[in-house]
Amino acid sequence: MQVIIDQDRCCGSGQCVLTVPAVFDQGEEDGLVRLLQESPGPQLATDVRLAAALCPGNAITVHGDPG
Repeated sequence: MQVIIDQDRCCGSGQCVLTVPAVFDQGEEDGLVRLLQESPGPQLATDVRLAAALCPGNAITVHGDPG
């Protein structure tokens, strides 16, 4: 699985960080998403897909299968 962030679409709501803090963080200066793990393991797949679905700006794209 590969996670891609579109910084231009991020509105800084923080839903991704609240859902999967091991994968996403927010910049202190601008509040925009920061990707901590580009290829998270299969144990995080469900949560990463949920974070993408919850993102109000549709800034998170998930490609491929976990593992």
